[in-house]
Formats: sequence, structure tokens, C-alpha cells
Amino acid sequence: MILRETIDEVKNRLDIIDVISDFITLKKSGQNYKALSPFTNEKTPSFFVVPSKGIFKDFSSGKGGDSFTFLMEHEGMSYTEAIRYLAKKYGVEIKETQATEDEAVQGDRESLYILMNFAKEYYKSNLTQTDEGKSIGLSYFRERGFNDKTIEKFELGYALGGWEHFSEEAVKKGYNRELLEKAGLVVKKEDGSSYDRFRGRVIFPVHNISGKVIAFGARMLGKEKNQPKYINSPETEIYHKSNVLYGLFQAKNPIRQNDNCYLVEGYTDVISLHQAGVDNVVASSGTALTEDQIKLIRRFSENVTVLFDGDAAGIKAALRGIDLILKGGLNVRVVLFPDGDDPDSYSRKVGSTAFQEFLKNNRKDFISFKADLYSAEAGSDPIRKAESIREIVTSIALIPDPVKRTVYIQQTSKILGIDETVLYSELNKLLIRDRTKRQEQRQVMEKEIRAQIPELVTSFSFNPSKVVEIQERETIRLLLNYSNKSLQGQFLGVLLLNELDDVSFVNPTYKKIFEEFLEAERDSRRLDSGYFMENGTPEVKELVSELMVLKYLPSPHWSDKYNIFFPKDDEELDKKAISNVMHLKYRMIQLWSESNLAQLKEAKTDAEVDQLLEKQESYKRADVALSEKLGIASGKY
Repeated sequence: MILRETIDEVKNRLDIIDVISDFITLKKSGQNYKALSPFTNEKTPSFFVVPSKGIFKDFSSGKGGDSFTFLMEHEGMSYTEAIRYLAKKYGVEIKETQATEDEAVQGDRESLYILMNFAKEYYKSNLTQTDEGKSIGLSYFRERGFNDKTIEKFELGYALGGWEHFSEEAVKKGYNRELLEKAGLVVKKEDGSSYDRFRGRVIFPVHNISGKVIAFGARMLGKEKNQPKYINSPETEIYHKSNVLYGLFQAKNPIRQNDNCYLVEGYTDVISLHQAGVDNVVASSGTALTEDQIKLIRRFSENVTVLFDGDAAGIKAALRGIDLILKGGLNVRVVLFPDGDDPDSYSRKVGSTAFQEFLKNNRKDFISFKADLYSAEAGSDPIRKAESIREIVTSIALIPDPVKRTVYIQQTSKILGIDETVLYSELNKLLIRDRTKRQEQRQVMEKEIRAQIPELVTSFSFNPSKVVEIQERETIRLLLNYSNKSLQGQFLGVLLLNELDDVSFVNPTYKKIFEEFLEAERDSRRLDSGYFMENGTPEVKELVSELMVLKYLPSPHWSDKYNIFFPKDDEELDKKAISNVMHLKYRMIQLWSESNLAQLKEAKTDAEVDQLLEKQESYKRADVALSEKLGIASGKY
């Protein structure tokens, strides 16, 4: 169990901007930072980070919290894993005590990460510490031109040729066979026995964005029949290939710095480009590019350069990936290598300097590339040429930005010598067809909703408790942001707690926070948002981060240019606090009154009726008194 002093030291050193920037690109926005949500597929930024408070809030998904919460939500880490990750990042020595039996039991995910790390170290040691690894695996990497620094950077390894070398070593170290199977490191046969998945192959560890090994790719070096050249880890609890790009862990900062991501096909392409001094490169690892992989790239740059092998069949297949990138809103360029070459072979053939010059001088935007490709194929055949035009316009139609679509239409018109009006006509047909399809889908959804309307009607009726919750929320917001703010010799928190200590909150989360403030005040302790970010439940942390982060701020130009002023919280705190107390009590009285009336309708005896009528009269008197102070008509919501 990690000692408290280690956790405190990690918290003292970490910087939430530094932590989150390892995973997404943040842009400064006033005092805060913002980005596209890493949890949803959105077009405009709704992810905010407040460095002064050490919190983030994603208004798109509702998630929020501190650095630890971000790692847990984004990377699927446990709290302990997040501490270990940040301790390593900031050079904090981890101090532990012997855990109890319950504390020693680790979740499946954490166990899988630990096992995959062990496997990585095992394969790495095979490469340099065994005769077989050196003579076969290391020799292969040397032939590819990989130096020691590169081999270490990508943590390359070698799997020995026997059937159970790895599994026997893992069992000896205390890992059970069930976990080995869950991790995809062994294959279980029908008779219950098992064997190592990777045997006699060089190993390419696949890292997640935070650097943890989550899978392996393995290349065969011999010419064994009926065996694929590459085999990969199966999908597991920690590895979903559609969400992973090979090399992104090593490339994320260079991609951000260069504002461009090179996209290649395989492991060795990525590694060869690093050897050639091109670090901002990732691979889809031989699988078709997915929307989730495109979202990963977009966190770091909106510019993608796809590197194509000089193979016509491969180019046609890869064009489908380009269309997906365009649909994702990214800018696409293309580099085509000479026929018979791929990024790996060409970089080794010409050397680092010439290779970098080639990439710089041979980049084309996707329209020029596609137009050249299809016009060369069509030649003078008018039917083929018409098909080519439709292919190009189909790609343009996928671009969500209308300005970019216009520019590409103009460019296509010049390249192919086709009148812009013809191209716009074709484009509009596609856009209308797509819009019609979406409308039809929407109509189907609306039809389903209408069928449920009788059940939903009640949800649109007025609910007094919801009105109360709005005031409760404002109370909690004021406490979290300003409880220690002094107002005429009294803390705002003390004022609110004293005025509302006899009120029982309706919303359970608000109630929990309020009662913790109350208890702390009775013990002469001062709470703030940091206390709840550290000790709160996930629901509490999300709420606290939401109430601490302002999604929208009024522009300073409203006051400078137009003489329109928006009062800030701290300019009117005393008024806001008193107003909130009165409004909350007013709403509570109305809620109690509604409840009392409902009971009155069900009353069975005269004594019950008299008691409830007396209560109703007292609620009415309180309602009138408070509405006069608030300047609103009695009984109004």
C-alpha cells in the first residue's frame, strides 16, 4: 500500500496542464485552457482545464475532476496506477507498506498491465541475453539498420522458439495460467493444455498513450509454411486495436510540435522513420483505419500526411482511409513513394537527409493526388473520366467545413479542366442525398419518441423538487468557491451554514456535500473544493469540477465598447449569499406546501385534516413573508 507521504509528494509536484497535455493538445483561453473533448466526437471545444484549481471539466461528456480522475477516466487506470504513473513522471520515490490481504487483491486490468510489463521485459532480455535472441532476433534488427537507441526506444524483443518458454517462466514468477490466457500471451487448446502464442519471432510491444504495454506484434523470420508473417495479440480488457495507433506514445509530442502526423502502415515503417529523424509518425498496424484512431490523431494535430507504398492496389485500398480522415475534419496530404518502395525500404535506401527532403518536396494535398491518380487511369476514356470526377467529388462531400469544400472544388476544376458549376451540381446532389438520409433517420427516431409520448408526458409536468434543486446547486457552488471568503467579518461559508442548518436538501449529492461542510464547521475545520476532489465519490468530483469551471466568460469588450457590465461573483457575494438563502427557503416552503396538500387530499379523519390545515396556514404565512422580501408575487415559481 502506497504511503500517504508519497501521494502528497506527487500532488505537490504535479501540474495538471503538464499531465493532460501528454494526452491531448490544450490551447490557452484567458486564465484557463480548452480542447476538444477526448471522450466524445465533438467539433467545438468543450473540455476546460483550470490550472489555478487543478481541475478539468468536460461539458460534452459530463466528466470532471483532478489529474488522478483524468488518468482514471481517460486511460482506465486505477487510483493506485495513477499514483504510480505520476510518481514515475515526476521522479517521486514510491514508499509502501505491506498491504493487507484485501488490499493485495488487484483488479484484472492492473494485473494485466503488470503481466504485460513482465512479458515485455522477458522478450527484451531474450533479444540481448540469449544466443538464439542475438543470432536471430538482434541480427534481423541490425539488418534493418536499427541501432541500440532505437531498439531500446521501442522496447523491441524476441520470443524463443520453444512451445512453452515464456509461460513456464511466467508461472515460475507467480503468474497463473488463467491470467496468461486473458492477456492473450498463451493459447488454450481443446484438451485444456496451452502453448505460447509468440514463438521464434521478433517482438514489437504496443504501448498505450501513457506508455504502458497493452499488446504485442510478432514477425516471423523463417519461411515456415502455413504461418502468417505477422501475428498480433488478440483483443483483451486493456487492448482494443481500433483505439490504438502504434508509435503514438513515442510520437505524441513531436506530432504536437510539428503540427503534423505522418501515417504509415506497419511497425517497421514507424521505426525506420524514427531512425531517419522523423519522429511524428504512427501506424494503423495493418488494420483498416478507424474513426477512433482518427480521433486519437486529432488530439495532437489536425494535419495528417499519409505515406503510400508505390503499389497501385495498396493505394486504392488506402484511399478509403483518406475519406474517413476527411470525414473526421482533418486536413490530408499524401506522399507517394517510387514503385516497389515503402517508407522503410526507401528511408534505408537514400539515408536520413535525402529521405526528409523527399517527404518535404513530394507532399500533395489529397485532391491533387486523387485527381492525378484517376486521370492517369481514365486517360481519354470519357466514361472513366466521369467516374473519376464522381470519386473526387464524393471525397470532397465528406469534408464538414463548407469553406474547405469550396476551395477543393475550385482546385479540382483547374486540375481536371471541368467547369465549377458541373462539380457543384454533383457535390450538391451528394450533400442533398446525405441530408435526406439523415432526415429519414431523424423521422424514424421521432416516430419512436411519439409512440412513447404517453409515458413521457409526466416528465414535462412541473416538478417543485427540481426547482428546489436549482437553489441547492447554487448554495453548493457558493460554498465550494467562496466558503472561506470574508464578508464583513464573517466567512461566507459560516453565513450559509448557519442560515440553512435546519434545511434538509432534496438532491442526495448536494446534501452529502452540504452535510460535510456542516460537520467540518462544527469541528472548526475549513473545507474547500480540494477536499472534495481528493475524498469525494466520482459523482461528487464531477459535480465539484462542473461548479468550479465557467464554460463561458463575458468578453471584456462588452464593457469597453458597449458599456454593458456583468457583475462578477466576488463583487456581490454578500447579496448573492443572502438572496440564495431566501430563495432556497422560499422554494423549500413551496415544496413542503405541495407535499402537505397532497396529504390533505388523502386525509381520513377530522383530526388529520385539522393538523394538515394548520400546517398549510403556517406555510402560507412563511410564503407571503418571503415573497415580500424577494419582491415576487406570493405562490409564484
